[in-house]
Amino acid sequence: MEEKQWEGTTYGTNKMHSWLISLLRYIDVRFIYVFAYVFVVPPCLFRSGYAFIYHYFRHQWGYNPLRAFLHTYIQHCMFSQVVIDKFAMYAGKHFDVDIEGYNNFLKLAERPEAFIQMSSHIGNYEIAGYTLKAQNKRFNALVFAGEKDSIMYNRKILFTETNIRMIPISEDMGHMFVINEVLEKGETLSMPADRLLGSPKSISLSFLNGEANFPMGPFSVATMRGLDVLAVNVMKVSAKRYKIYVKSLSYDKCATRQQQIGQLARAYVKELEKMIRLYPHQWYNFFEFWK
Repeated sequence: MEEKQWEGTTYGTNKMHSWLISLLRYIDVRFIYVFAYVFVVPPCLFRSGYAFIYHYFRHQWGYNPLRAFLHTYIQHCMFSQVVIDKFAMYAGKHFDVDIEGYNNFLKLAERPEAFIQMSSHIGNYEIAGYTLKAQNKRFNALVFAGEKDSIMYNRKILFTETNIRMIPISEDMGHMFVINEVLEKGETLSMPADRLLGSPKSISLSFLNGEANFPMGPFSVATMRGLDVLAVNVMKVSAKRYKIYVKSLSYDKCATRQQQIGQLARAYVKELEKMIRLYPHQWYNFFEFWK
């Protein structure tokens, strides 16, 4: 039987999510972490995502089988932490956040022109939405349309406070019309740059000791209008602290379109690889990413 791939939605029902949010209003997140390590993570090691993360440590990091298994368990524990942290924020709790390169964001936010912020499924990018406040221009974030209602509802409440609008990615590519409108108005657009969503067009790049396909869409949208681009990664550094890395990505805006796409894609992947080497357990793509 073919192994079922990870569906990309948060585990649990809406009622379970509501119960967890209520619980986190009164209990320290670290108690929930320990519960997850003992009762939630072990069963997850036998679900579909396990093999892909195990392969990640075996092939991209070159670990032996036993070491790869140990690090796969640690990675699942880290993932449980960031998921719990999201619910803790929905419950009104806050985390300490350090920002490296914040001036890169502020400089573009003060300009009338639009700019693009690229992210990947590493760390806890959602924290950026509650920290990098869009005071001068509206911030628009592309999000997975199939997420649970409870998650979308709580995101909307918190994002409203920071002037952020969610744009669900639709199968009919209708979100592309919204993207064009956003960029014409000179607003900020956040796009995931590590998953093929909708369009099959991709660019193959060297990444962590292998070849992987990255979506061409985000790089194409940026270069089509000659927009400035930021790579933003939010990494967990301790139980109650995160660090946001904001990096400006450069490319030759006078080069040919294909050259621009290639330059920008390579600049982004270089920054992504840098983050993964610093935080190897915070890689959260639960499918076979490398060729």
